[in-house]
Amino acid sequence: MFNDIGPLELVALVVLAVLVFGPDKLPKMIQDVTRTIRKIREFSESAKADIREELGPEFKDFEFEDLNPKTFLRKQLDNDELGLKEIRNGFDLKKEMAEVTDAVHNRESESSSSVSGSGSGSGSGSTVDMTKKPEKPGQDERPPFDADAT
Repeated sequence: MFNDIGPLELVALVVLAVLVFGPDKLPKMIQDVTRTIRKIREFSESAKADIREELGPEFKDFEFEDLNPKTFLRKQLDNDELGLKEIRNGFDLKKEMAEVTDAVHNRESESSSSVSGSGSGSGSGSTVDMTKKPEKPGQDERPPFDADAT
């Protein structure tokens, strides 16, 4: 319930409770709070039992936690009727990314060797010049105009 409270925050809450309620009233307050939490849990369990009873025997396996969309999806995806486990187990993202990276690196090395071997590039145009353009335009050149940017 309080998974995200650190030890320093817990100490601060205890000190604050002692200051607000006082050392003589604090044990009584803790008992009242625990009794209230226990009653709320009992009320919740009885309400769940009443709902299950009203739904009938068709919903005997109904769990209220399944109403959470995340839990519902996880339960449906774990169901092996659709064969999703085979697909999920057969797909290795690291392997796929390594294959794509290897393909890109091989293609880069081939294109750079073909560009340097083609000379001035007056061929059929099948290779694309991927060399970096000069960062600053020459004195006679104007920077490209983008009408949408203005």
